[in-house]
Amino acid sequence: MSDFLLPYVLMIVVAFLPTEMWRSLAVYLSRDLNEGSQIIVWIRAVATALLTGIVAKLMLSPTGELALVPLWGRAGAIAVAFAAFFILRRNVIGAVLTGEAVLISAAYFSGAHFNF
Repeated sequence: MSDFLLPYVLMIVVAFLPTEMWRSLAVYLSRDLNEGSQIIVWIRAVATALLTGIVAKLMLSPTGELALVPLWGRAGAIAVAFAAFFILRRNVIGAVLTGEAVLISAAYFSGAHFNF
């Protein structure tokens, strides 16, 4: 195998296939579950809490390039994304894109210089 393809093959074998196996198994096992059942509601609540914690950590104590964006820009992006979620009738993609646009604008107008 050429040296060019080796990293891609390793990524597929080590990262993609093991997680894809569990995702496929979860889809197969969850096909008969009632979406309103208590266990599904609990799982959704735990997943939401974990995601909220990760976003809070990234925004309140960032590392790397995100630390160059001032706190007002990061907090403003969260607030605008939260409002956009409800304005756009609970559209997650729209809220994420709106928050991202505000974050990028805050970085630009604050004079943050990124090393790409």
